[in-house]
Amino acid sequence: MKVSKIIKNRLYVIMTCFFLSFASQNINAQQVLDKIITVVNDDVITQNELDNRIADFIVQLKLDKNSKEQMQALRKQVLERMISTRIQLQMAKQMGITIDDISLNRMIEKISQSNNITLAELKNTLTKDGLSFDRFREQTREDLIIKQLQQRIIANKINISDQEIQRFIDNHLSSNNKSEKYKIQHILITIPESATPEDINKAKTKAEQLYKQIKNGADFKTLAIQQSDGRNALNGGDLGWRAGNELPEEFVVALKNITNGQTTTPIRSASGFHILKLVDSSISKNIVTQTLARHILIRTSKQLNDDGARKLLNSIKQRIEQGEDFSKLASEHSQDPGSKVKGGNLGWADPGTYVNEFEEVMGSLKKNAISEPFRSQFGWHILQVLDRREQDKTDANLISQASAAIQKRKYDEELRLWSRRIRDEAYVEYIGDSAP
Repeated sequence: MKVSKIIKNRLYVIMTCFFLSFASQNINAQQVLDKIITVVNDDVITQNELDNRIADFIVQLKLDKNSKEQMQALRKQVLERMISTRIQLQMAKQMGITIDDISLNRMIEKISQSNNITLAELKNTLTKDGLSFDRFREQTREDLIIKQLQQRIIANKINISDQEIQRFIDNHLSSNNKSEKYKIQHILITIPESATPEDINKAKTKAEQLYKQIKNGADFKTLAIQQSDGRNALNGGDLGWRAGNELPEEFVVALKNITNGQTTTPIRSASGFHILKLVDSSISKNIVTQTLARHILIRTSKQLNDDGARKLLNSIKQRIEQGEDFSKLASEHSQDPGSKVKGGNLGWADPGTYVNEFEEVMGSLKKNAISEPFRSQFGWHILQVLDRREQDKTDANLISQASAAIQKRKYDEELRLWSRRIRDEAYVEYIGDSAP
């Protein structure tokens, strides 16, 4: 950052502190004066803001407020997250990224729905837990703004070649390694972007010491909150369930060598040193029930209304039930050009292939039964289910799975590097004894 920028920020802090000091002479002596604890570029973080965020995390994580060591670690993590958030919000503002109230309300409604509660119940739950709904609302807005910023900056940098997809399939999506999922906790000890050998050795030593503490019975979650530099540190390093193909290859290799409840030795990557705890794991296949069906479609027109189309299909159904060939009648009468030439045969279909009305009728029919005439957005149908089968669709989705997994992996790595870069480039000054 230019010297003039640094001087400007320091003058800003001095003037702000002077103003607050002057203002304090005119307020009640018992009133606690808020104070600036950190300058972040042209913005500041105050003591009240930090205290509020810490209080929220104490409630969410159910931490012991009497533990001095835990509170010091929490303060460090929360302040660092607030600095990172403030930097990204500043960038978003410069790029004109905003979230309006309508979009924010829609997201909060989704959060309520995902928890199977109403909006009123969400407010009551937050209040009962000692959390401010207004703060929750604004933090949600900030999260959405930051997500848009990250998508705009990072997603455009990611390119995936056909060779990468094929190599990924060969290495990670073989028949014995298709659908592995891992529930993991994570500790990251970062190294600077231009790390010296001394920096690397220091980080490695710290990671090895943490690993020894874990092996000797230390709580992984507590160490993650206190020591991890990862984005999930305040959640105890919890990464939730991750598919094996979403994780870096070195993570998967290490996880394969431990069992549930065990911890990996430190793993080196471009970001630093990682320690993983395998909470749980599973292997599953993507089995779906496919349906083989055929139908006859009659479209309505000026000459043929709904009632006429329904009556025509009823008469065709009666002829089939009396022994006439479904395929022949479909070829003669159906107005679905794709299946007409196949005697109405639609081929094997996965769940969700057709519109809801069609899916519902098809799902309710027994094998070889013919439906009553029913309407969809395409017209009137009669439908016959010919057969059903269980099908392993894992291999059919390999390319899309590989592409999505590579995209996520590259995105996560680029996000880590970008977050560290903008933090290093930002002007951050701690006021007084506020430095972590």
